[in-house]
Amino acid sequence: MPAIVLVLLLLALLWIAFCGYTWGWGPFAKLHPLDAGRLPGNAAAYSIERVEPLAGSALKGTTIIFLGSSVTYGAASKGISFVDYIAKRDGCTAIKEAVSGTTLADTGKSSYIRRLERLDADHADLFVCQLSTNDATQGKPLGQVTPPSQREGFDTATVAGAIEHIIAYAGNRWGCPIVFYTNPRYESAAYGEMVTLLKEIASKWDISIIELWDDEGFNVITPEERKLYMADAIHPTQAGYLKWWTPKIEEGLSEAMRKDAR
Repeated sequence: MPAIVLVLLLLALLWIAFCGYTWGWGPFAKLHPLDAGRLPGNAAAYSIERVEPLAGSALKGTTIIFLGSSVTYGAASKGISFVDYIAKRDGCTAIKEAVSGTTLADTGKSSYIRRLERLDADHADLFVCQLSTNDATQGKPLGQVTPPSQREGFDTATVAGAIEHIIAYAGNRWGCPIVFYTNPRYESAAYGEMVTLLKEIASKWDISIIELWDDEGFNVITPEERKLYMADAIHPTQAGYLKWWTPKIEEGLSEAMRKDAR
């Protein structure tokens, strides 16, 4: 076997191992140093089994598609995220298409776009997409928003092009309201630039954003709450999802439904 092939195979193996250690996904997921089960925020008190349905939810009976990565999946909360809490609390059908470590930018078979286009779903009342922190962490190019009249032919290797493609695809396929959500504040200038970009794209396409990043009131929590709610700067625990994120996202999704009905 040529030496170059061996080098490439070794590099690929190292990358997969790095992904397992850094984001807790893939065949080397056990290398990830975080033991979610030991976190106070993942105690039995916050388990989905103890969650009671909400009365009179505007989301009851709807089907909602959630596209994302580790935050949508619940990588630090034993696979339970706001998606699962919303399904239980609001009585809706949640289709959770989430793979840790993946990006909006279309650079592989597990990207948001590839998984979206393989998704087996005939109907949706809402489509919700995570503004992935992985694009910022992995240094994916931002790209630029296309002119107002452009509705296809986007550069999906960039964050901007991927977002526009996802919006166009979801709109054409399901014809439902489209909502993006951001992470709350953490130390990342690159992610802040992505949030600014998303706002520009949202203005072009008239979609909704649940802006956890820019919501000053939402981001004001005590150090004790942060320790309970977050496993690290990016990933919530079950307590964080249930007590902090879920009510805010429910509010944003309900508003998107009301906006569409006007």
